[in-house]
Amino acid sequence: MAKKDYTNWDRKELIKEIEQLRKRKKYGLVWEDKPEDVVEQCKVELPVLEEVTDKEIILNANDPVNLLIEGDNYHSLSVLNYTHKGRIDAIYIDPPYNTGAKDWKYNNDFVDSEDPYRHTKWLSFMSHRLKIAKNLLSRNGIIVCAIDHYELFTLGLLMDEIFGESNRIGVVTVVNKADGRSDDKFFATANEFMIFYANNANYSSINNLDLSADDLKKKYPKVDEKGRYVEKPLMSQGVDSLRKDRPTLFYPIYYFEKTNTISLSREDGYTEILPIDVSGIERRWSSGPSKIQEHIVNGNIIVKKGKNGNFFLYRKKREEAGVKPKTFWIDPKYNSATYGTKLVDSIVGKTRVFNYPKSLYAVKDALQVITRKDSIVLDFFAGSGTTGHAVIELNKQDGGNRKFILCTNNESSIAEDVTYPRIKNVIHENQSNLKLNLKYYKTSFVPADPTDKNKTILTSKISEMLCIKEDTFESVKNTPDYKIYRNNKKYMGIIFNHDSIEDFKKEIKEFDKKINIYIFSLGDDTFDEEFKDVIGIAKILPIPEAVLRVYRRIFK
Repeated sequence: MAKKDYTNWDRKELIKEIEQLRKRKKYGLVWEDKPEDVVEQCKVELPVLEEVTDKEIILNANDPVNLLIEGDNYHSLSVLNYTHKGRIDAIYIDPPYNTGAKDWKYNNDFVDSEDPYRHTKWLSFMSHRLKIAKNLLSRNGIIVCAIDHYELFTLGLLMDEIFGESNRIGVVTVVNKADGRSDDKFFATANEFMIFYANNANYSSINNLDLSADDLKKKYPKVDEKGRYVEKPLMSQGVDSLRKDRPTLFYPIYYFEKTNTISLSREDGYTEILPIDVSGIERRWSSGPSKIQEHIVNGNIIVKKGKNGNFFLYRKKREEAGVKPKTFWIDPKYNSATYGTKLVDSIVGKTRVFNYPKSLYAVKDALQVITRKDSIVLDFFAGSGTTGHAVIELNKQDGGNRKFILCTNNESSIAEDVTYPRIKNVIHENQSNLKLNLKYYKTSFVPADPTDKNKTILTSKISEMLCIKEDTFESVKNTPDYKIYRNNKKYMGIIFNHDSIEDFKKEIKEFDKKINIYIFSLGDDTFDEEFKDVIGIAKILPIPEAVLRVYRRIFK
């Protein structure tokens, strides 16, 4: 935690502080919070976004827009706290593992294995980002963090502290190199981990994973005209399976062999079948009469004749929509060399363009577990862009309209030479099948001191953030005094000059959809009087005070 400056404290204050410190009890992580340049920078400069227009990909103006933001992810997350607070459904991140290799910098210096503050720096780095990322999650949102054994335990305690231990919903082992690392001194490492935390476990849920074709055949080996199934005894087995355990589930089912007809009603010529096993033990049926009748109507009851002439009943358990995800993922598709490194190289057309990318399918399966078809997915350690690629593949698989936001710095030109080319190529490869657009932004800065001059500068740089916030990217009108954008559901206007209000109102008079209007104000004025004649179609919001409020909360 940040150090307190006791230099000017008097004796009474110091004694009180010591008493409080003696009483303090805490379970969890305690570390010395190290200053970070990009965090300190926000005390004097505020982050904004600038669009790189020659990198936009707009295939259809009415389709969803995905975002790629180039810059330090602390600054990107700060901007997103204004544009997307409480709107992100899923976060997937693959942060630096802090192995001591030359692959992670803190304040522009590589952190190696001999650095005595290695873990402290990593914890400070992650804490700064996870705290503001939490604000972005929707009420039922879920964050997934990939990690290996170097920081597994510290990360778990840090996320327990930020998200709450009760919101830890899963720790998954992913076998990404089944043969293990032969150069490891002790155990040959064959896996990594994914830690899943809900924003609020009371409101969150997860989805099933699809079965592979081979697994499908193994689990449901038989086929009829309705599809795949497996036979399950209708008589209950195992714990609580006796008649005495559930007496109401001990009842007769009737069968007429000549016509292969099953009934719950006694009829002439029908044989009574009771849940009694081959040893003569009275058991019970697995379901009550109403469920059995449903199975009968749907043709899901099978009758088999035993050696002693007795009949035994089975039901057809039909193929289900996937399987509940387990905490151990092992499949060749999770191999990070084949479906990470080699896949990225083939898409970008270069060799070894990114160190240790995740398997596309490991990320895709993680997202399938935690997203809906309309989810917004964020990755603020985007690296080679695997998460964006996985979102596209998942939409292709189930017809979804998920959107992604990727944030990455441009260290070694990663954003320009790997992330963007990969996403661009995947979009063009799938443009005939999916609704895909992309906007590319870079972080920029304006002075933080809240003078009237600086508020004016911030307002002049705010258009991109407002377009992202409102999801309105199609330009309708662009003048020095005001701008208007739209999507297929609404309009958004930005007024920089109060003298242009009347011209602006004439422009929107014939609009067929509602419009959110952002108007420059040195204070927090609502301009109700000026817009009283458009109440009902317009919502008025002052800027930049709303943005400054967000930044004051984050950077306090």
